[in-house]
Amino acid sequence: MGKNLTKRNEDYSKWYNELVVKADLAENSGVRGMMVIKPYGFAIWEKMQAELDRMFKETGHQNAYFPLLIPKSYFSKEASHVDGFAKECAVVTHYRLKNDENGKIVVDEKAKLEEELIVRPTSETIIWDTYKKWIQSYRDLPLLINQWANVVRWEMRTRLFLRTSEFLWQEGHTAHATKSEAITEAELMQRVYADFAENFMAMPVIKGTKTDSERFAGALETYTIEALMQDGKALQAGTSHFLGQNFAKAFDVKFASKEGKKEYVWATSWGVSTRLMGALIMTHSDDLGLVLPPKLAPIQVVIIPIYKGEEQLNSISEKIQPIIEGLREKGITVKFDNRDTHKPGWKFAEYELKGVPLRIAIGPRDIENETVELARRDTLTKEIIKQDELVDVVDKLLVEIQESLLHKAMEFRNNHVTKADTFDEFKQILENKGGFVSAHWDGTEETEEKIKQLTKATIRCIPLDNDIKEGSCVLSGKPSQRRVLFAKAY
Repeated sequence: MGKNLTKRNEDYSKWYNELVVKADLAENSGVRGMMVIKPYGFAIWEKMQAELDRMFKETGHQNAYFPLLIPKSYFSKEASHVDGFAKECAVVTHYRLKNDENGKIVVDEKAKLEEELIVRPTSETIIWDTYKKWIQSYRDLPLLINQWANVVRWEMRTRLFLRTSEFLWQEGHTAHATKSEAITEAELMQRVYADFAENFMAMPVIKGTKTDSERFAGALETYTIEALMQDGKALQAGTSHFLGQNFAKAFDVKFASKEGKKEYVWATSWGVSTRLMGALIMTHSDDLGLVLPPKLAPIQVVIIPIYKGEEQLNSISEKIQPIIEGLREKGITVKFDNRDTHKPGWKFAEYELKGVPLRIAIGPRDIENETVELARRDTLTKEIIKQDELVDVVDKLLVEIQESLLHKAMEFRNNHVTKADTFDEFKQILENKGGFVSAHWDGTEETEEKIKQLTKATIRCIPLDNDIKEGSCVLSGKPSQRRVLFAKAY
């Protein structure tokens, strides 16, 4: 089990890939770059999805669904958008197969589509074509829509969850009467994502905006949340975009204002994906396997009976039933693993690998003493607990583990934000320490690109809570208004 995992400090990438497969989260499919998400992995994603969906609905959004296939002509309507996605698009050209004279299945050339269709890499174009029909008056605004969907971006280099040619996500698309309303919406969704990352994933993030070159294709502003993984690399965990009137103009989406004037609407889009699964794994897990925050763990507590023969198992099962009921009454998810196909030691290792926050072991001696052994996955500590106190202890411990994981990740992140005032310092931090490098930048794409070429580090964001203190660019020496955060990233 976890003992067979490559150690993180030996090969972090190999450790990650092995963990995803061995913990039964996902595996590669028969299609290059596309994954099969296995039941345990999907159960974690479902918990993420449920919480995010609740948060979206609490902020006034509704779910809808739009087509998977988008007419190619839609893409050409917004120039920067098509430029941003052109290299990753999968295209449908025919709608039928046939058997040739040798009995081989081939494409039926007579079944060529009049217009080629794009498998959605994102849905702005098809959604804005639809919004044209939905929006006529200021009374139709704001329009706050989200969809849960899959998208395809034909990636060359893939890694399970972090970068796959097909992934699951949600994408919000909103329309507003004013510029300020749309900006407020984009900022709100960035805060919702940050709230989710910190309070459910126990993953601290830095809120900021992207530079022009890192911005979403077709956006005027991209708001991002950036997280730091244990290997010192950054990961973009979610983005929210202020699209201005670009898509409204491209698809001619106008509304009649209160004064009766025809105006273009203002737009946003925002999304997070199954990439969050990769972030969750890399933020907390260790050399023994997954470490899951209780709020997102499919199984929060596992109970493992230690017994010889059916009689002992029956007496343990009888004793543990009221405890299971007590835990479930508090909304805690419990699994009683009474399989006789595996030994307790094997089960301990399995649930350690799968990151179950708390493990309870109970045997004949515990029945006599009215105790259990309780083990924490995050600290690997064990203690003996009285059975009549167990439900309350577990309830409090799950809260404590959630807070402890966030605190530990926050401490790591804070220790890996380092100021650099010279380019030599900048390079040394990246090579020896990793993490975010806080440095001055002259604001030009030329300098940004040169730093990327020399170090492989990109500007992750211009932090929102940054003190504006003038200085000199770390590379060019030219004047700079504020520090930005650089890092090597996934």
